[in-house]
Amino acid sequence: MSDDLVFYTNPMSRGQIARWMLEEAGAPYRTELLEYGTMSSEAYRAINPMAKVPAIQHGDRVVTECAAICAYLADAFPEAGLAPPTTDRADYYRWLFFAAGPVEHAVTNRAIGVEVPPDKQGMVGYGDFDRVVDVLDGWLATHDYVAGGRFTAADVYVGAQVIWGLGFGSLPKRASFEAYAARLTQREGYLRAKAMDDALIAEMQAVAG
Repeated sequence: MSDDLVFYTNPMSRGQIARWMLEEAGAPYRTELLEYGTMSSEAYRAINPMAKVPAIQHGDRVVTECAAICAYLADAFPEAGLAPPTTDRADYYRWLFFAAGPVEHAVTNRAIGVEVPPDKQGMVGYGDFDRVVDVLDGWLATHDYVAGGRFTAADVYVGAQVIWGLGFGSLPKRASFEAYAARLTQREGYLRAKAMDDALIAEMQAVAG
């Protein structure tokens, strides 16, 4: 394990996305587990003032927000080949941030019962839930991966949204989503990360009794 790259997480959080990305990147890292009651501590707020996980510290640099962590690690460890060439990143950036913006907001608002009135849809970044789903479905129906014809860091973030959405019913079971999730969940990096977090969750539940 390396003290140069530190991963702050709780296995029952979006930290699972960052863990997957770390495993795909193949860089050694040290994990710091945080209970939800300790994320607002002064020590951790010095890392992430939002008092939430995940976060990574790479030397003297700190990165928060899952989409940013994915993009950062792809650039920090280029030998893993997780980002397209800089001249061919249009789809990569487009879909990475489409998932971090419209998809995240549309799904969250739907889950908490917030529906945007038709006359206010121009004020939000996603318009309405059905439009977001249709746009993502349209792309994945004709692309195995979101950018460049191969797996990239963007697929970690977009894929996590789709896998989570299918698993918890926050996205509809479209054929393109199910096929995409099936491709991604067979990856060794995904399987390693999932096994680590599942083991940690089991340990936490055993301690809680």
